[in-house]
Amino acid sequence: MASKIIADTRKGFEDKFNQKPEHLFFSPGRINLIGEHTDYNGGHVFPCAITLGIYAAVGKSSDNEFHLFSANFNDEINDISSNQLTSPKQNQWTDYFTGMAQELIKAGLKINGGLNIYIDGDLPNSSGLSSSAALELLCGTILSTCYHLSIDMLELVKAGQRVENNYLGLNTGIMDQFAIGMGKKNQATLLDTNTMKYEYLPIDLGDNLIVIMNTCKPRALVESKYNERRKECEDALKLLQTKLSIKSLGDLTNEQFDEYSYLIYDPILIKRARHAVSENQRTLKAAEALKSHQLAEFGRLISASGVSLAYDYEVTGKELDTLVKTALKQEGVFGSRMTGAGFGGCAIAIVNQDHVDEFKKQVQTAYTDEIGHPAEFYLAKISDGPREIQAEENK
Repeated sequence: MASKIIADTRKGFEDKFNQKPEHLFFSPGRINLIGEHTDYNGGHVFPCAITLGIYAAVGKSSDNEFHLFSANFNDEINDISSNQLTSPKQNQWTDYFTGMAQELIKAGLKINGGLNIYIDGDLPNSSGLSSSAALELLCGTILSTCYHLSIDMLELVKAGQRVENNYLGLNTGIMDQFAIGMGKKNQATLLDTNTMKYEYLPIDLGDNLIVIMNTCKPRALVESKYNERRKECEDALKLLQTKLSIKSLGDLTNEQFDEYSYLIYDPILIKRARHAVSENQRTLKAAEALKSHQLAEFGRLISASGVSLAYDYEVTGKELDTLVKTALKQEGVFGSRMTGAGFGGCAIAIVNQDHVDEFKKQVQTAYTDEIGHPAEFYLAKISDGPREIQAEENK
């Protein structure tokens, strides 16, 4: 746990609200090792929570209202009265809090008094590390803890997805909230989004590290082509369902898709659907490769995922392509690809620890020369999910 940022969050709360916090909370970001854009196509995903995340210091307010401040956005205190918790979205970061409050009120949350909430973190906004889902689960954990709502984490995860879909208007799948909410230290989660069955797999990369590379190009998914990609897959699925009894693209093998692709007969829709099908198969193979300690195969599958995302799904762009292509040329790299929804954000690379410094130097030079501004690099470990920070961590 990052003791400095905990201390900064506590002090920020005291300075802003002139009281000591009663609770401290943490919600992690996430990376997806493989299985991208499969969650809304009925496939498998293989994400993990990371030690970069969002922190909050919380205390009771004296006026029965909610007062929220985010050091990451560096704005004024946002005041929300209890009756404003039912309001439509305001196109502000506080929508995540209001949206989660609305979902939890439906689940039985009883508001008794207000809260002062100070938020800080080391998770870059709009980076593809799922800062929005981290904030949703942070707000859900704060509300359920402070108001003693008996609700399990999986229900908080589902509430977070409903906030995205119904309140914010983004047709995301459940992967981001699930990866964060169900995160376990040093383990990734293989999730079947069709059935919601999942298993934890230990991540043993030996002498290798996961390096996160940030393009520093913010994503704005609601304004991006994310919803367009989803509709393209839905259109392809409908055409396949004229002859096949399937519920999702994730029901198909690569061979079955090839055999029945004539039902689509549209160059764009075929590419989109081919990614969804092949990515699901790669994810299952990658999980088996990790189980059998086949790191080289795991790396190749990650890299193949990146190619499919760039050329079949077309969600990368110059910045992500530059990072990934440059990373794959470096010594000590087992695999690299974009992570998250794309259109900017981050990529990951599996790099031998003895080569990390040189890797960052070489990739940084090439990226800055090509794009005109530097990238950012993070070394994050795999984390537990959202929680109240206990006394032993809070030192």
